[in-house]
Amino acid sequence: MMRNVLLVATALAGGGALAAATPARPNILIILADDLGWSDLGCYGGEIRTPNLDALATGGLRFTQFYNSTRCCPSRASLLTGLYPHQAGIGLMTSDQGARFPGAGDQGEAFPGYRGALNERCVTIAQVLKPAGYRTAAVGKWHVGDRELPTKRGFDDFYGFVSGYGVDSWEPRMMTRLPEGKPQRAYRPGEFFATDAITDHALDFLADLRKAGAPWLLYVAYQAPHFPVASRKDDMAGYPEIYAQGWDAIREQRLARQKKIGLLPVDTPLTPRSKIPHVVAATRMGSMTADGANPAWDSLPAERRTDLAQRMAVYAGMVTGMDRNIGRLLADLRASGQLDHTLVFFLSDNGACAEWEPFGFEMVAPPNPQPGHGINQGTQALPNKLYGGAELARLGGPGSFPSYGSAWANACNTPWRLYKHYGHEGGIGTPLIAHWPAGVSAKGEFRAQPGHLIDLMATCVAVAGASYPSEWNGNKILPCEGRSLVPAFANKPIEREFLAWEHEGNRAMREGKWKLVSLAGSAWELYDIDRDRVEMNNLAVAQPERVTEMSARWEAWARRTKVLPRPDNAAKKQ
Repeated sequence: MMRNVLLVATALAGGGALAAATPARPNILIILADDLGWSDLGCYGGEIRTPNLDALATGGLRFTQFYNSTRCCPSRASLLTGLYPHQAGIGLMTSDQGARFPGAGDQGEAFPGYRGALNERCVTIAQVLKPAGYRTAAVGKWHVGDRELPTKRGFDDFYGFVSGYGVDSWEPRMMTRLPEGKPQRAYRPGEFFATDAITDHALDFLADLRKAGAPWLLYVAYQAPHFPVASRKDDMAGYPEIYAQGWDAIREQRLARQKKIGLLPVDTPLTPRSKIPHVVAATRMGSMTADGANPAWDSLPAERRTDLAQRMAVYAGMVTGMDRNIGRLLADLRASGQLDHTLVFFLSDNGACAEWEPFGFEMVAPPNPQPGHGINQGTQALPNKLYGGAELARLGGPGSFPSYGSAWANACNTPWRLYKHYGHEGGIGTPLIAHWPAGVSAKGEFRAQPGHLIDLMATCVAVAGASYPSEWNGNKILPCEGRSLVPAFANKPIEREFLAWEHEGNRAMREGKWKLVSLAGSAWELYDIDRDRVEMNNLAVAQPERVTEMSARWEAWARRTKVLPRPDNAAKKQ
């Protein structure tokens, strides 16, 4: 028997940026991109065509200091539960690390933070909103436990893939419909494309959700633009010519636009090219540089530049295709009269993906695709394929499975350092657009309040008038770690002590304007984020007492949230 005892809902009135009258409970649409860089969208300084998301930002709010949990699985765990990922059981990926080391610990395991699936001490947004009268559905990438099905975790309907980090975008057999036996669309040979199909079913679910006349929650977790990158030809038209300029020129252009639109201060410098993350892979592929950083574009031979420009064009086309499909969702809400009364969040699960070196790898076709099972193969040992001539045109189409490499990922995260996996801004910085005309009157404004994925649970509970439980089905539930973003909608502060991170031994803490961060196995770095968000002026030596104090708080947080103890293989060797 479920008992709801902790009321988290907060008043929505108060603040000039909120609508004058307290709005009715909104529908909630959460749209999550996969491996999208901080600067990819047009409204965040990118050259990629994203007119629908740009329009959403013009009619809503853009958050400039919003954070994720560094990587696919941990970020999804935080978004869905309002907890830090280790608290929910997903401190690494979806393999069960704790089972390898049986012993003392919560519920009999030695490493409760690394079980690879949502545990019994957390609830999802869907589970919390359903008792408040919301109907629920989800589409796309699940990736928070192969046995923890979405329909077990509060979602009435699901279409997508439960296991795996990505899919063959041209292969329909990787998708599943839950509950089993429910209707799903059929596609003619050559018609299926994953981003389109995810949206097709989201639209079907919206039509069904409206029938009850109740508010609804729809979670749309696109697989785009996660590798293997793929794009329809129309979506990537014109991009090869743009990216023939190279990543150095693109980085400079993006930063200039970010300053022009007011996203970043005019004195923000461009960081040096970031390090190549995997030395062994880079050495094997011939992309390693003398200084260990991504190479200058002009240092590469012409045939390599042509190949790399096409890879980035495919990635950009994948983003444009996602935006095109988001336009379909927004058009449907507008036609039904629900857009103004729907709180829409758009965000990314982590920074752009650098796996693993500048040239990018080539995957093989997954054998014998099964419903609900995406791609889960390791990639560090995969080869690079240099595309050229007539073969270049098929890169990103059916039968090719490329990634785009660390140097383009560096450009996608302009102007930040590093990438997905890391606690530096390039790993944890996330674009967030919030749009709710009936509830927030401010339009086209920026919000600089630091926020985190853990805040979406508290925000949804607040606007839905729901209750966050202390117990669920006989299990004690951890208190929500997040804070409601509703004050930020009105441009008021979000009160919290700090935010913290850990993944593969990479660590970080944000406390006011101060940020403590380190690579796995390396010393702490200290930055004044108000003055140096690009993390180029390390103050750790100048302020050792602050480092000692903050690191002690990080250590206490890590033990409380089950980051520690950590299995040996959960820390990445740099």
